[in-house]
Amino acid sequence: MSQGIYISVPFCRTKCSFCNFASGVFSRVLFDRYVQQVCSDIESSAGVAREMGGVLEADVDSIYLGGGTPSVLDPDQLQRLFQAVRNRFSVGRTAEITVECAPGTISNEILDGLLGCGVNRVSLGVQSFVDKECSSVGRLHTREITLADIARLRSAGIGNISIDLIAGLPHQTDESWNFSLRETLATGVPHVSVYMLEVDDDSRLGNELLAGGSRYHAHFVPDDDLIADLYLAACERLEKGGVQQYEISNFARPVTHGIGLRNSRHNLKYWTRQPYIGFGVDAHSMLTATPEVKARGIDAVRFATSDSLDGYSSAGNVGEAGIQQLQAFRTLIDPQAALEESLFLGLRLNYGISLRELQKQFGEGMLESYRPIIAELAEAGLLQSAADRLCLTARGRLLSNEVFGRFLKDANARTTPA
Repeated sequence: MSQGIYISVPFCRTKCSFCNFASGVFSRVLFDRYVQQVCSDIESSAGVAREMGGVLEADVDSIYLGGGTPSVLDPDQLQRLFQAVRNRFSVGRTAEITVECAPGTISNEILDGLLGCGVNRVSLGVQSFVDKECSSVGRLHTREITLADIARLRSAGIGNISIDLIAGLPHQTDESWNFSLRETLATGVPHVSVYMLEVDDDSRLGNELLAGGSRYHAHFVPDDDLIADLYLAACERLEKGGVQQYEISNFARPVTHGIGLRNSRHNLKYWTRQPYIGFGVDAHSMLTATPEVKARGIDAVRFATSDSLDGYSSAGNVGEAGIQQLQAFRTLIDPQAALEESLFLGLRLNYGISLRELQKQFGEGMLESYRPIIAELAEAGLLQSAADRLCLTARGRLLSNEVFGRFLKDANARTTPA
């Protein structure tokens, strides 16, 4: 089975007020040292996978550089990352190779660098086509810059472009949201991601909202009901515009291959439990368990690096310290956990899950205990079934976290420190 590779680049030009990712603004003198460490991690990945109890596949069909803003790196630093991957893995000729970029960071040099690295997909963190909304959360680009970047990418031969939008930004209204949706459809991009604003204390804006304050334009954030309405409006408008929803937050135009949509192959790995390995700060991995570990009743292993640049850098990438860091964030996935993941990850997709396939994989006995929960959620209008397929309703997608939580029996018991 081909696997995916994720590389985290935690550097940004500015830290957006809504961002709760492990990223930030750092001195450029740190960039080269970080790239070197990630390249060394890639080189030593086979040994690390064995230590974690996972099988590292040689064939790769998706590479994803996320962050952060990978396009703030120098072209030669990007080239070194991709070369390290190609030195260690066999990257398929038709592999999907994605780089996240912020509008306004794609210089001619970066664009040439992306092409030289074989990048064939770009995810643009647009968030909004309304300049006031972007500036209120610290974004540095404008609508004009975004449209110019899309045109330049296409002219260079990268037409597989994804646009990120956020419902719930400060100052957002029905009218301004509809403008962003119209502009998105007018670009003709094949993929769109729509996220509802997350409110938690891991971001400055979220923390201010929870505190009831007014910094970071928090008092101009729409209420929960309006944010939900904006999300539903996006689902309807994008569908009418030929961009079909295939996952809670993701929409794509039809094609004649794969699942029939210009989906994100890499992200589908997460939702369908295919293997992937991550490198860099706060990078997560899921690998099939080795035969020796499978003999202990384990289906797969998950592990992650430190979510801070200092923590990642201090542990290093070779030797006992690096292994201990990964083992501290390792989870052994037994069949019960694998079934839970199959349920709540698979239900993120619009086509849902096949109960027949789950029964074949895990046995009727394990699946049987979930049937009362499934019936209850269906009665509440959150799940629907057709033939043997089970999927979320439109209301279920709005309340997906509550739905998924019903399928978790013992989420913490399988985390093992080494």
